[in-house]
Parts: sequence; structure tokens; C-alpha cells
Amino acid sequence: MCEDREVFLRAQGRIFTAFREDEESQWKGPFYFIQGADPQFGLMKSWEIGECDYGGDEWEKEIRLTEEAVQAINKLSPKPKFFVLCGDLVHSMPGIEFKEDQERDLKNVLQKTNQDIPLVFVSGNHDIGNAPTPETIKSYCNNWGDDYFAFWVGGVVFLVLNSQFFFDSSACAELKENHDRWLAAQLAVAEKRKCKHAIIFQHIPLFLQNPDEDNNYFNVEKNLRQELLEMFHKAGVKAVFSGHYHRNAGGLYKNLDMVVTSAIGCQLGDDQHGVRVVVVTEEKIIHRYYSLEELNTKGIDQGL
Repeated sequence: MCEDREVFLRAQGRIFTAFREDEESQWKGPFYFIQGADPQFGLMKSWEIGECDYGGDEWEKEIRLTEEAVQAINKLSPKPKFFVLCGDLVHSMPGIEFKEDQERDLKNVLQKTNQDIPLVFVSGNHDIGNAPTPETIKSYCNNWGDDYFAFWVGGVVFLVLNSQFFFDSSACAELKENHDRWLAAQLAVAEKRKCKHAIIFQHIPLFLQNPDEDNNYFNVEKNLRQELLEMFHKAGVKAVFSGHYHRNAGGLYKNLDMVVTSAIGCQLGDDQHGVRVVVVTEEKIIHRYYSLEELNTKGIDQGL
């Protein structure tokens, strides 16, 4: 349990304990972090057999891919500030028989990440359910830390959201209200303190290509989307990073960058298994998606 707390349970009390705000509230110069999404242990087998609601009784391919991601990240010098996983850690929904084993195997791989690179976890629909309940959220928090929280790194504020509240909160209305109040308060702080940048992590993208696109399984419902986009823009949020789509996508809303990152695990399009390198400078946020093979063999481009 001690190891779990040090590696997997750093998000407690709505803060991320790997970074102290009093030490990280001022700009110290450029830095970078790694964003991954959807290791989703079990999906590749489910996808192959056409049973996508099934938990997937095999996940050896996902273990190897996530090991490759950890190996590549550990090689990087200088080290990234942190490694964030934007949801769908495993494929089995709450209550599916394979979930516990999938989570155990994922933890076994992730704990090989260099101890100087904190792991940041974002809840996805497969982690807490399409319509989460207080029980499924509590189970997630016991395994992976808070389902939403904030932290500062080098004068930049990061907000980790629970985007299932934007999808279906019918079974946890009170928890959604608490989340929304907290989010409004955090955005007010970001706006008031004029932080260098504000960046959001969530699982479900606000949109895939266009802020006005039609509703679909992979984006936030249009009316709520517009409300969130304007609220984020007004507070000075520069970028929202997400997963869920298992393909790379994204676009701009005014000067807010909606970044959709493909999966470490199962690909649903033409992208390679990979992660995104995100460089934060004083003026802007620059990012590029790398295949796991490319990152392992060549590392990060000096130009980036």
C-alpha cells in the first residue's frame, strides 16, 4: 500500500502531492511533459472478436506496448516533469470480471517508470463507467487517486477533470455538482492569478475537429461543449488534452487548442501506438505525437 500511495495515489484532497504549489507557482523556464491515453488493457482482443463491451480476457499486447512507452520515457534526458494518462486505463467496465487483473498488470508495468517522473491519472469511461455511480468513482479513487484535482508546475496550473460528469451524471448528480463548483472556483483562481498558462486534462474531447461539429460518441454534447469552451477561454485556458478517440485529432476554439491524442493501446484509425510530447514555453504550448518506436529509437527532436 505504501508503494501504491507513492506511485498511484498522489492525487488526494483535490491536489497532486508530487508538486508543492508554493514551490511551483512561479515561472522557472521551459519544461515538457508526456501525455498518453487509452492503454486500455483488454480492448485489442475485444476489438478483434467484435465484442467491444466484453472485458477482454487477453491483454499481452497492451502490456508490451505500455512497457515500450515506459522504456521510451525513462530514456529521455532531461526527464519530463510528469507522465499523464488521459483515461481508459483498462478496458473492463466496473463489475466486469477481468477488471481487477487488468489494473494489477497495468500497475506492474507503470511502477517501472522512473521514480523522478510522477504519474498523473485521468478517469475515463471504462474506468468509472459510462454512467458512473458514487460506488464506481470511489473504487477508482481507491486505486488511482482523486477523479479530479489541480496542481501547479513552474507557474502553470493544470486541472484534471472527470469528463464522465459531462456525459451522463444521472446516477451521481450531487458529485457532479461538487465537481462543477470546484471547476468554476479553479478557473476563477487561474483567471485572477494570471498564471503563465492554464491547461486541462480530461478523457472525452470537447470536440474532434470543429467546435460546431455534430454530437457523437467521442465528443461532449454541443450545448454543454459551447458553454465549457467559452468558460475555459474566458479563464485563459490555453489547451485541453484528451484521449478516448483512439486517433489523433483536434482543432482550435478562438486561441484554445483542443488536442486529441491517440492510444498507447488499440488503434481505431491509421495512427501508430504512441504518446505526445508537450513543451511548455513562456509564450506557447508546443506538442507533437511520437510513435513508441520513434520515441524509443530516436528520442525527441532537438527542434521541438
